[in-house]
Amino acid sequence: MTIAGLWIDGAWVRSGAIGVSINPSTGKELGQFYDGGHAEAEAAIAAARRAFDNTEWAHDRQLRARALMELADQLEARAEVLISMNARETGKTIPGASLEAHTAPATLRHNAGLALAQRGGASEILPGVFGVSTHEPIGVAGLIIPWNAPLALCVRALGPALAAGCTVVVKMPAQTALTNALIAEALASTKSLPPGVVNLITESGNDCAMRLVESPLVDAINFTGSTRTGKLIAAKAAESLKRVSLELGGKTPLVVFEDTDIDAVAPVAVAAITMFSGQFCMAGSRILVQRSVADAWRTRLAAMLEAVVLGPADDPSSQMGPLIDRASVARVDALVREAASYGRVLVRGGAVVEGALAEGSFFRPAMIEPSRVDVPLVQQEIFGPVLSFETFEDEADAVRLANATDYGLAASVFTRDLDRAQRVVRAIKAGTVWVNGWATLSDSYEEGGFKQSGIGRARGSASLEEFQETKTTIQVVASPGHGKSAAGH
Repeated sequence: MTIAGLWIDGAWVRSGAIGVSINPSTGKELGQFYDGGHAEAEAAIAAARRAFDNTEWAHDRQLRARALMELADQLEARAEVLISMNARETGKTIPGASLEAHTAPATLRHNAGLALAQRGGASEILPGVFGVSTHEPIGVAGLIIPWNAPLALCVRALGPALAAGCTVVVKMPAQTALTNALIAEALASTKSLPPGVVNLITESGNDCAMRLVESPLVDAINFTGSTRTGKLIAAKAAESLKRVSLELGGKTPLVVFEDTDIDAVAPVAVAAITMFSGQFCMAGSRILVQRSVADAWRTRLAAMLEAVVLGPADDPSSQMGPLIDRASVARVDALVREAASYGRVLVRGGAVVEGALAEGSFFRPAMIEPSRVDVPLVQQEIFGPVLSFETFEDEADAVRLANATDYGLAASVFTRDLDRAQRVVRAIKAGTVWVNGWATLSDSYEEGGFKQSGIGRARGSASLEEFQETKTTIQVVASPGHGKSAAGH
């Protein structure tokens, strides 16, 4: 069995402890990998620093655009094997893994265009005094990627970092080590990438991640993950005033008004809590339904959640795969058990303990109606297929409930009244709000969180700014024949 290596300074590195990748659908070993740590992080940081300081990467937009296009081609050529491995390692169903594999190349190509298109500004401030504003890459960027969408979230950070002119060290999660290795193979095959521009390390612990945050050679950190970990990173990075971009937890409310078509929208609500088994920062984990139609929605959603077909992630007939591991199953089940003490259980769900799926980490969807909002079911990011069913009286009450948590990553509003939709969108404190839809994302538009869902933005033109400094140059032009500057007149 080949052991998956690390990609550092344009070469495969096989050092560190040996880790094991587990299939959460079966509980069985998929393969082995080299588990990076402090030494590998230091080597990767040094390589990225050399590449930034000693190559033309930071200054050559054409090179950056070409490399991003080539990398997109390399990932596209590996789409089928990436889909299969991603499904087996994360427990994501084939449609979910396919979504990652087919959107990642488009994200890179979009960023190739941004590398060429981004401009500064210039003007004559005063007679003979000219100002120029330019964007420069900030330097070495550390990208810390979560396990729930390893390809999509790696590319989402890597694309703008490279387009901006940074060199990078990517810290990938151990849960997706074999998927990571396929991404590294695509990097290794991208001939326009100079050695050291992209370094990829798989790590089960946090030595590499913390070294990226602490190192004086790293200029920016991009992290996607929990709010708790994001706060620790931000506090540590503040010691050196390192640039930090954080996309953190979410508790997405789906606000459903009484004029909503239940036949059209109920399947969207079920998908919002079962896609990726609810292990998604934008999972629709709260549904807020107007009280006048709440009974019909309770009945419909309960029936649909109980009918969700669980199965191995790489089985095309499976509607929902497993959680990432058994520890997550135990954690989510404990939260549901506790929620039963303060809420009405509409669908209990729970761990699968019998039959063929019992060897994996499967958890059936649950739905609970809490009696108040100051409870863990509503306030905590559960990261599992557990839906909080809540009711509201009117528009003002809907907004109050939607804003009742510390999170503000995303929300959805469902209504046929588009004037009402726009009023509610304006009032909801979230970085992304969908109207009559959920989880539609575009590389052309920014995404990111309000409140404790993060700082900074991914996607869109603002994503490059997370990896750049803005420099202003003021030039005073000498007057003809006098040898004096315009400022001297």
